[in-house]
Amino acid sequence: MSTIAIVLIAIGAVVLIAVLAAILTGARNRRLEDRRQIAREHRHEAESRRLDAEMQGAAADEQAAHARRKAAQAEARSRAAAQERDKARAHAQHATEIDPDA
Repeated sequence: MSTIAIVLIAIGAVVLIAVLAAILTGARNRRLEDRRQIAREHRHEAESRRLDAEMQGAAADEQAAHARRKAAQAEARSRAAAQERDKARAHAQHATEIDPDA
């Protein structure tokens, strides 16, 4: 074989290896970019779900606070009504005690 043929074969092999390396690198980069895009989508979904969960938690806390406020108001009204019943009973008893016709 002539020297020129050997040099051409060597150059062809180097070019072929360079082309294959470029193709493989490009494919690898595309796969990596696809995975990055999927990871971005997952992060976006996670953030969205976290915000939804925080909003739901805040709404639940607000409802619980409202319920506690209502319960406290009901308790206060119940105590006031009990006091009024006691006063009415005391007045009725006093009226009975001082009524000469009773």
